[in-house]
Amino acid sequence: MPPVLRGKGRRNISSANVGDEELRLDAKSSAKKNADTELEEYAKEVLTAIIKDNLPPTPNNYSLYFDRLLEGKSESFKKQVYAILELEENNDAESTIILEQNLKQGFSSVKNILSVAANLYKNMSLMVKILDKRKKELLEVADNVGVTSVAKALESDVEKLNTIVKKQSMQIKQFYEETASIIKKVEQESIFDDQYGVYNKRYLFAKIEKEQELIKEFGHHSTLIMIELARDLKSSIHNPKVIKLMTRTIARLLLKTSRRSDIIAHYGKGIFVMLLQHTDIESAKKASERLCELVSNSNFFLADKEIQLKVAIGITEIDPSNSVEESIVLAMEAVDKAYEEETCYAVKLKEQQKKKKEK
Repeated sequence: MPPVLRGKGRRNISSANVGDEELRLDAKSSAKKNADTELEEYAKEVLTAIIKDNLPPTPNNYSLYFDRLLEGKSESFKKQVYAILELEENNDAESTIILEQNLKQGFSSVKNILSVAANLYKNMSLMVKILDKRKKELLEVADNVGVTSVAKALESDVEKLNTIVKKQSMQIKQFYEETASIIKKVEQESIFDDQYGVYNKRYLFAKIEKEQELIKEFGHHSTLIMIELARDLKSSIHNPKVIKLMTRTIARLLLKTSRRSDIIAHYGKGIFVMLLQHTDIESAKKASERLCELVSNSNFFLADKEIQLKVAIGITEIDPSNSVEESIVLAMEAVDKAYEEETCYAVKLKEQQKKKKEK
């Protein structure tokens, strides 16, 4: 009997373990199913919103609306979605940045090689002059025909070597010029700013022009916001390197707070511009408020001194009747307005835009 009881006991424990495992698998499967269902419902919601706004359900529009509508969802749902997005992130932008940086570093190395070759050629030319001088000195003090002959042979060898080095130096120079031409073309087509790890001015202007065309076609709203490190903060810091570090911190915060569909670019002189597609003025204000709060909560340490970061932000709406430059100027004027009103951000619109808003 005892063996039978122990066997029965073992079977019961095993059955209990299997039952617990099945419950865990069922719970996990159920949670995944619920998450999938919630995501499917959200996908339908995104598509419905696009169609409601009379926009074509293209991949670009879907991506824009997917990001925009996600802002209003619960934190738990956002975490689920971000986890999925991270798995399929392809990092094409980062790869392009690295490629551009490597090309420029490669060109810098080629430039250094040319510099070394030029110095080598100069040294060889100097050696020829020194040898000629020593040969004359030797001829003045020695009557030995053998010594003179050796000196002349050495001079001939050095001259040959100098000719070879000169020819090779010219070849290196030619290769350098060809490389410089290629790098120049790459820089002309470059879309990233090496200094701050965001898009550059050329790419920003191209995207604004494209957005203007889309607004003409579909009539949606998009905005520009311009961000700069507060001028009073910059004037209080007399170290350009520290100002640059602060500006880089602002760039990182912009990347942190932006949506995937937002275009962040360095306009120049530490000023950044964000293109917020399918975003009206009110939504741009909210985005600016979040950014102001994020920056104000970020402290910068200079030696033993703690400095609170501060920015000024200008907001304007993209009007297809304006040129790209006019939109940029309006954003700049909005920044100036923020200083005048002593606020973190301000809005500046063209007169025609104001009248449309009033109507």
